[in-house]
Amino acid sequence: MNFIAWMIVGCEIAFWIVILLGLTTRYIAKKEKMGFFLLALTPVIDLILLLVTGIDLYNGTKATTVHGIAAIYIGVSLAFGKSMIKWADERFLYYVTKQGAKPIRRFGLEHAKHGLKGWFQHLIAYAIGAGLLVVIINLLNNAQQTEALSGILQMWTLVLAIDFCITMSYFIWPRRMKATIKQ
Repeated sequence: MNFIAWMIVGCEIAFWIVILLGLTTRYIAKKEKMGFFLLALTPVIDLILLLVTGIDLYNGTKATTVHGIAAIYIGVSLAFGKSMIKWADERFLYYVTKQGAKPIRRFGLEHAKHGLKGWFQHLIAYAIGAGLLVVIINLLNNAQQTEALSGILQMWTLVLAIDFCITMSYFIWPRRMKATIKQ
């Protein structure tokens, strides 16, 4: 595995460690400002990955699928970061501190609307990540060096379209609440 691949893995691990430390500091240590500070560090992790990837490509490294995944990671992290932190916050508060409301499970139209909101976040992630890929492809201006990035862009476009179809299926075939059998 190359250096950029390890950086992606390291950034993902660092992302969740920073979130866990932030939530622990906020709820267990009761230091809300310090917890907020730790949670606010998550975009710094993306910036580090962006810089390392950019420097690697600028130094003449042939772009690989891993470089494309770095762009996807940055787009997803920026578009979904706040909602991932909220998701983790709700579960940490309920399951670890035994406070707060139980995280809700959505059904029917509410589930479909939530899925559509998630698809729009995916679209934003795509716009960010695809934008980074297009900028890199144009800056390097070498089709052989950026062939893998073009392939990632095509694949992600297909994934976005499939995600849209799945999301729309929630409106046609909504998730139903399972009946509980009481004896």
